[in-house]
Amino acid sequence: MSGTIRISLRAGERVYVNGAVIRVDRKTSLEFLNNVVFLLESHVMQKEEATTPLRRLYFCVQKMLIEPSSGFVARQEFYRHYLALLPALEDGRVADTLEEVRKLVNLGRAFEALKTIRRLYEAQEAGQAGSAPPEGKDRGRRRRRSRKVKGAA
Repeated sequence: MSGTIRISLRAGERVYVNGAVIRVDRKTSLEFLNNVVFLLESHVMQKEEATTPLRRLYFCVQKMLIEPSSGFVARQEFYRHYLALLPALEDGRVADTLEEVRKLVNLGRAFEALKTIRRLYEAQEAGQAGSAPPEGKDRGRRRRRSRKVKGAA
C-alpha cells in the first residue's frame, strides 16, 4: 500500500495496524500518511470460522498480518493448506486465482491476498464453488458491514 489512506471507525471498533490492535473509544477517522499494513475488524476471521479449505487459507494469511511474529509458522501453514487444496480443484480459474494468491503472499502483499481469497470463498458460499468471481468484485456480508475506506485498494 502506498499514499494516504483514511479509514473511519465507530466507537469500540478495532483495527489491526502493523501487528498492533487499536480500539477507539468514540467515532473517529484515522489517516495513514505512509505505508502501513492494516486490517479492519470486519474483515478479521475467528479461528472457529475457518471451516472450509479456502477459509483456512484466509486465516493463515490473516495471521501473517495480525501476528507478524508468527510469520514463519503462518507461512508454513499457508503452503500446507495451499498444496492440499490444489488437487481438489476442478475449475482452472480458481486454481489460477489461488496461484495469484500464492504470488501475492510471496511478495509480502498479504492484504491483497486476503481480498482475493475473500472473493473466492464468497463465490463458494453463494453456491458458485466452481466459478471464480468477477475481477474487481469484493462483495459479501462482511464487506457490506464495513465503513467507508478512502484510498484503500
